[in-house]
Amino acid sequence: MQTTPHLNIKAACLHFVERTLRGIHLSKPSMALSAFLYAALLLTCLIPRALTFTPPHIVLIVADDLGWNDVGFHGSEIKTPNIDKLAYEGVILNNYYVSPICTPTRGCLMTGRYPIHLGLQHYVISAPEPWGLPLNHTTMAGHLKHLGYATHIVGKWHLGFFKTEYLPTRRGFDSHVGYWSGKEDYYTHMDQDGYWGLDFRRDMAVVNETFYSTEQYTKEALKILEHHNKSQPLFLYLAHQAVHAGNGNAPLQAPQRYVDRFPYILDHKRRIFAGMTAALDDSVGTVVSALHDLDMIDNTIIVFTTDNGGPANNYDGNAACNYPLRGTKNTLWEGGVHGVGFVHSRLLNVNHTQTHNLVHVSDWLPTLYGAAGGDVADLGNIDGVNLWDMLKNSGPNVRSEVLHNIDPRSNFSAISVDDYKLIQGDISGGRNDGWYPCNPPSENQNFWKPNAQNFHNSDESLAEIPAETRKTRAHNRHTPYVIDCGPASTDPTAVCDPSTAPCLFHIPSDPCEFNNIAQSNPGIVRVLQKALSVYAATAVEPVNRPPDKNANPTLHGGVWGPWQ
Repeated sequence: MQTTPHLNIKAACLHFVERTLRGIHLSKPSMALSAFLYAALLLTCLIPRALTFTPPHIVLIVADDLGWNDVGFHGSEIKTPNIDKLAYEGVILNNYYVSPICTPTRGCLMTGRYPIHLGLQHYVISAPEPWGLPLNHTTMAGHLKHLGYATHIVGKWHLGFFKTEYLPTRRGFDSHVGYWSGKEDYYTHMDQDGYWGLDFRRDMAVVNETFYSTEQYTKEALKILEHHNKSQPLFLYLAHQAVHAGNGNAPLQAPQRYVDRFPYILDHKRRIFAGMTAALDDSVGTVVSALHDLDMIDNTIIVFTTDNGGPANNYDGNAACNYPLRGTKNTLWEGGVHGVGFVHSRLLNVNHTQTHNLVHVSDWLPTLYGAAGGDVADLGNIDGVNLWDMLKNSGPNVRSEVLHNIDPRSNFSAISVDDYKLIQGDISGGRNDGWYPCNPPSENQNFWKPNAQNFHNSDESLAEIPAETRKTRAHNRHTPYVIDCGPASTDPTAVCDPSTAPCLFHIPSDPCEFNNIAQSNPGIVRVLQKALSVYAATAVEPVNRPPDKNANPTLHGGVWGPWQ
């Protein structure tokens, strides 16, 4: 009978103990010491891993609608010293993909499954629509609770609230402070989504107060950290509202003190957006400072991710930037799905590095569950891959493909296999298919130029961290990862219109999707189309449902909440 790996390790340990003691020549007076030594080594072999392993705390930070070129470590004119510090001291994910829009990414993040396997592949949940993440799927919080974790969410949910059983505190979270819908005013917390209504809760209790949400979420995260029993592993899901647009009447909102940090950004909307990003960056710095002060940082894994590409080109009235990547949020171009992400932890054996290995948002569930000591096989049939060993030890690439999406209702799809990406169909009718600079051309001469002095003034931005735990400013200067687009082709067949014919790109040499090579590589096109058809055969129907007038907050005291 074949022994398990665990028994093989135990047998090897016992064999080592016997060989060690045979090699020690002790006199008779030392026989008692020999027996004691044998017992101690034997006990070490027999103690199960569960009694010696301390599960890490997990802090998962999601920045809403943050674009590729909205962080300092990608060369943005927006300074983000706290985020940059964490990124540069951890593992930056240069080949990281998310879904093109919010609800699909959050469902994928929570379950480890592609949106096509959740019924979330078509657009997002509007507040009056009666649907959500299907109840037969366990969330990351639910899985981690089985490992003994305390689980808390601060911020945005956006996975359904039309029935109470869809709420985060019914899906594995011990507590929730924040909102259930997809957007709202940053100060009044009113959401205009067909109807006007208040959307802010402390668990089920309505909170009708005025505060800037980014700052309030920081305070709530600090409360959780300060009141947490450190002997129990913690999962904190900090799902920020920033930098998503608010309601249509006031899409960009930030306290003036944040906006004033960016006088060199002349475009009014981009400057306010920069202020929103600065508030987000300060929040990250404050939370990390608390982890230091509470002596939790040594056993904490911090993951930072966007939920989708940035809403550039005035999408939703926003001013995000993905340049030089092509496209915007809610497209399958790189600007819509190439995410900003990194991992920071002292548990990593390799830090201060970048990886070009392929990573997808569905990987976070198995990766964090595995890092927490769980058996990934317990997660069932998922699409995500456990990348913990790859991230921890700078291991080889584990993934070879990513399904970006298949939306049968909008008739568009995309997949990446090895170095190639295929796009079919176009949801925006070409409106968001271009390359959109971060500032108007008249401001190009006023760009904030990245250099060693601009980057990483983190001694000030993380001032609360004790000096002995911080590196010096000189050691925190890094060169940002800036994408080199390469030359655009002069071949007229390289022009791409995916609404009329499939487009194929070789992403390593053409990250900005200039050069459509479908016509010269029909065999590769067929291979990727076959891969899409295989995935399509496994898809479930979208669970979207039309708006329900009974959701109208005027029927429920002016508040958005469960109505069925």
